[in-house]
Amino acid sequence: MFMKSFIVLALLLTVLTARAELLLAEKGEAKCVILIDPAATAPERNAASELAAALRQITGANFLLSTNAEAPERAILVGSGQAARRVFADVPFDVLGAEELVIKTKGSRLLLAGGRPRGTLYAVSRFLQDQCGVRWWTPWASRIPKHPSLRIGDLDIREKPAFEYRESFWYPAFDADWSWRNGCNGQSSKLTPQKGGRISYKGFVHTFYPLVPPEKHFAEHPEWFSLIKGKRTTDRAQLCLTNPKLRDFMVERVKQWLRESPDAGIISVSQNDWYSACECPDCKALDDAEGTHAATMLAFVNYIAEKIEPEFPNVAVDTLAYQYTRKPPKTLKPRPNVIVRLCSIECNFREPLDHPSNAAFADDIRGWSKLCQRLYIWDYTTDFAHYVQPHPNWFTLDANLRFFHANGVRGVFEQGAYQSHGSEMSELRAWVLAQLLWNPQQDGRALINEFLAGYYGPAAAPHLRRYLDLMHAASKDHKLTCYSSTDAPFLRFKPLAEAEQLWQQAEAAAANSPEFLERIRLGHLAVRYVWLSRWDKLRKESTDTGATWPLPESRKQVADDWMSVAKGVSGKPWTKVTLLSEGGLTPEKWAARFTQEPAKP
Repeated sequence: MFMKSFIVLALLLTVLTARAELLLAEKGEAKCVILIDPAATAPERNAASELAAALRQITGANFLLSTNAEAPERAILVGSGQAARRVFADVPFDVLGAEELVIKTKGSRLLLAGGRPRGTLYAVSRFLQDQCGVRWWTPWASRIPKHPSLRIGDLDIREKPAFEYRESFWYPAFDADWSWRNGCNGQSSKLTPQKGGRISYKGFVHTFYPLVPPEKHFAEHPEWFSLIKGKRTTDRAQLCLTNPKLRDFMVERVKQWLRESPDAGIISVSQNDWYSACECPDCKALDDAEGTHAATMLAFVNYIAEKIEPEFPNVAVDTLAYQYTRKPPKTLKPRPNVIVRLCSIECNFREPLDHPSNAAFADDIRGWSKLCQRLYIWDYTTDFAHYVQPHPNWFTLDANLRFFHANGVRGVFEQGAYQSHGSEMSELRAWVLAQLLWNPQQDGRALINEFLAGYYGPAAAPHLRRYLDLMHAASKDHKLTCYSSTDAPFLRFKPLAEAEQLWQQAEAAAANSPEFLERIRLGHLAVRYVWLSRWDKLRKESTDTGATWPLPESRKQVADDWMSVAKGVSGKPWTKVTLLSEGGLTPEKWAARFTQEPAKP
């Protein structure tokens, strides 16, 4: 009797398990259709096409795209069309946020939908990543698992990204398809309306002089510009933000800009990229009363935001809390249609932003978060002086984004090496940051490990993870700025010799995989950049300590090898390095200093 009951129970569990799985493909044959509403938006139609293409890559099956009014018995319903509303009547389609998504099963049907414009695209993207194991590491490298038979379990997911504005501002991240697939929506993403569009600025930053050109207005209105030491000036100065006529002029200029750019959702009214705030009696009195130069800035921007709101009710005015305006005011608050972008430029990027070395910035973000309805962050994740140089901030990225989220931040601009391929670990940072901008509660180290194995290959990944750990440990107690030099303490002979060995081991591990080897050799440039830049000092350290020199004896040979990699591979633009610094230093100009061997001591 017991055995009979056990068999019946086992059969029942088998049936229930089978019912809980939705069969999408079997042995390379599609078992459902992809249904799209005839009135679907362009992003929704694109999402359906992308889903069909990805599922074909995964399973080998051709998935039919259908616009039938009724959902077939087995179907993937993409978007919030009429059939989706009938089958999934419990889903509140009309209240979903612009980027909110729903992934839900009901019987033999799957719903991938979301708010407009980007929610359905994100539903498809998250489904392919989380349920199918797809990864888009870079625009040129991805992981598409192969499963001729594909089943999924019961799903009931409703989510939205942690931040409303998400920009991983690294050179590999500007590609449109990479952007939406990895959940980025920022100004630099080349997202067309078909691909969901983006959050678009008019004027991105440092707009005072573009809005009020000194060459046009100083002669007639010197009072519109900063009073510095008793003299009105435009020489690396700002504007006189309490001047009533300037304020009204700026209102009209902002309206003019916005009329020229009807797609813009944000306009930047922000300080020039230097100091020299106005010292006139009115400006000084307001700043002194509020304890910060941010007072005149915020009062000025609030005035403009109020005046343009009737004509542009859906546009926000963005300004900076940057350098001399970083400290929040005592009583002034931004209007609801004002965005304050707080900048972390002075921070120690080796440590998380809630570390004691970053206490001043942490206080500022907490202060601004109490005042702002829309607080954005401009964060820095590279070394602008040396794009191609080890910059051990990898293990702070997740902690920082969690810190931002916990303090009410709504948008994050993660500025990296944005001018060239080949910058140090640019591909890794771009992808990891994109994942964390979507959900900062993820484990950053786990994401790093996944990327290393996927992009550089499982054989090389352990060596490269040890390299990251090595540089992180070697930089302990060093203040890592976004303008570090090549003589930082962690760039000494011992850690560099270990790092060189690890990169050589990674290359050896990938020797039989040309695709992985190209990526590793490009990454190896970062360590070799330091060897070449500090050759004489490192040779002396090697000699003084009796250590083995880990490179060829000829500096010219090392430089020639470095340049041969930096020049790239024909047909693969991502392998070519064009700039080494924000200042415009080219690899050719940098390497020219190594054409002659150094004099022997």
